[in-house]
Amino acid sequence: MSFKATITRHQAMIESLFALEPQVTALAARIASCVKQGNKILFFGNGGSASDAQHLAAEFVVRYHKDRRPYGAIALTTDTSILTAHSNDYQFDTVFDRQIAALGRPGDIAIGLSTSGNSGNVINGIKTAKEMGIWSCAFTGEGGGQLAEIADECIAVPVKETARVQEGHILIGHWLCETLDETD
Repeated sequence: MSFKATITRHQAMIESLFALEPQVTALAARIASCVKQGNKILFFGNGGSASDAQHLAAEFVVRYHKDRRPYGAIALTTDTSILTAHSNDYQFDTVFDRQIAALGRPGDIAIGLSTSGNSGNVINGIKTAKEMGIWSCAFTGEGGGQLAEIADECIAVPVKETARVQEGHILIGHWLCETLDETD
C-alpha cells in the first residue's frame, strides 16, 4: 500500500465527518454542561480505543490548548490492578461496568469507544451506565454495531477501516477539547 493511498483514505474519512457535525455539536454542548456542573466523563475502550480513551481523558484533565481549569474525566482503561483483578475474579466482559458502578453518578457521561460497535465489555459498560441514569455515547465505526442500539447517542465514523475509525475518534475528541477551551 502506498503512502499516497493511505493519505487518500484518511482524507476521505475526514470528509465523511462533516455529516456528523450536528451530533458532535450536541455532544460538545452536553459535555460542557456536564463538566461545568462538576460532573465527569468516563472514557473506556479496548486496544487502540483504550489508548484513545486515556488520551482524551488526559486532554480533559490537564489541558488542550488553553490554560484552563481541569475537567473531570477518567479513563477506565488505565488501572492495571483493577483491570487484571476484575478480569481474574469475574470476567473481562464486565471490567468497565464494575468501574462505572463504583465511580459513576447521574449527571456524568459515559463514552465507550469501539471501532466495531460490538465489544462486549463496552456494551456492558454502556448498559450499566444507562441503568444508573448516566447518559451514554458510543464512538464507533460505520453502522455502529450493537452500540448504536444501546447507547443514548452513537457517533459512528462512516468508514469500516479500523485505523481510519480511530483517527476519526481522535479528531472528534480533539475538536471537543477545542470547543471546551472556547466555552470556559
